[in-house]
Amino acid sequence: MKLTIRLLLIGVVFINACRETEPSQSMMTDTEYLHAAQKKLTDIIVKDIFSPPVASRVYVYPLLAAYEAGKFVQPDAKSITDQLHGFEKMITPESGEEYDFAVAAIKAFCTTAPKVVFSVQEIQDFEQKTLAELKGRSSQAIFERSIAFGQQVADVILRRMSKDNYAETRGMERFEVKAEPGRWIPTPPDYADGLEPHWEKMATMVTDSASQIRAAIAEPYNEDPNSPFWKEVKEVYEISKTITEEQENIAIFWDDNPFVSRHRGHLMFQDKKMTPGGHWLAICQLFLKEKKVGFYDSLKAYALTSLGLYEAFISCWYEKYHSLRVRPETIISAKIDKEWHPYLISPPFPAYTSGHSTISSSAAEVLTGLFGDNQAYTDTTEEEYGLPVRSFTSFRQAAIEASISRVYAGIHYRSDCDMGNEQGAKIGQLVLEKIKL
Repeated sequence: MKLTIRLLLIGVVFINACRETEPSQSMMTDTEYLHAAQKKLTDIIVKDIFSPPVASRVYVYPLLAAYEAGKFVQPDAKSITDQLHGFEKMITPESGEEYDFAVAAIKAFCTTAPKVVFSVQEIQDFEQKTLAELKGRSSQAIFERSIAFGQQVADVILRRMSKDNYAETRGMERFEVKAEPGRWIPTPPDYADGLEPHWEKMATMVTDSASQIRAAIAEPYNEDPNSPFWKEVKEVYEISKTITEEQENIAIFWDDNPFVSRHRGHLMFQDKKMTPGGHWLAICQLFLKEKKVGFYDSLKAYALTSLGLYEAFISCWYEKYHSLRVRPETIISAKIDKEWHPYLISPPFPAYTSGHSTISSSAAEVLTGLFGDNQAYTDTTEEEYGLPVRSFTSFRQAAIEASISRVYAGIHYRSDCDMGNEQGAKIGQLVLEKIKL
């Protein structure tokens, strides 16, 4: 009996000793850690309430950093930032040394992200937890070398970020409101100032300037019932009077307003949701997960999609604050029906071109270029915000629906959306043409 007990104790000690000497193995793959980092950033953007243009900046730098630090899992991978405007030559790993490039990517991402968000502690907590899980799968020397490399990549990204004119645009003058026919003025219920009137001054990465890819000149303001402009005004009004349940569902699904003021009597409350760019990066993530796309190709998809979004916002905002097109709500309530309101709240910036249309088309072109056309998927990304799912036959079909949703919502004329689609497609195509990987 004593011999049996002694043997059992020896067995337990042996098993525990083996467990202590084996490196810890995470249950997550490198790609899953990357997806978790991207989702964490989206959650923080929703919490911190960044405007759609600013959110595109919040996304692009950490995702570029992750790509540049992690791309070496693919031996022949090329740098993206070396092909963009304003970036220093990207560093490379030491020859002959071993790295864990997933660790490097997470470190680069988590070093860059705190510089573009308010909720810094949340990123730091995510970084600490994630790197602790990854630490045991390689030697201490490899881990520390990978951390150092990720930090060095982030430093290159952050030096470019410090020169992108964002800080300068924070101190520029507010948009000057002028009550002129056809010119945008603030809209109900908040009558907010024009949002990011100087976003066109942001340093571009792919395009040569904010004005390189412009939409066709908008139809001029004209109250003649037979004019092209007035026909578009009437179309918005007539759709609102006969709007179907499906059109309402489409409008709500693609609303993506990060901070909507809801008014009930004297009470006001806010809804928080993803930005339009966040929605498209969520679609990107959904597709990557569904197709089980690997680590390198996921890095590439996130980086290029975020680039398409960033460039599209700059081009679109240039157009908005040069065209200064009035919103349908202003015209319809003044000239047709003083009790009329759009189905969704009019955003606080000029109408032409439609931001949703421009950035959706840009993202869809990038994703189509990466994964091919006719990639059917079901968009479940809005479920956490209480919205049902919608299914699409392709990224481009989804972008077209996102675009027309703004007409159904009563906040855009059809040409805002059609021209935005064309503008965004050209931007997405330029991203694919210029970045050779």
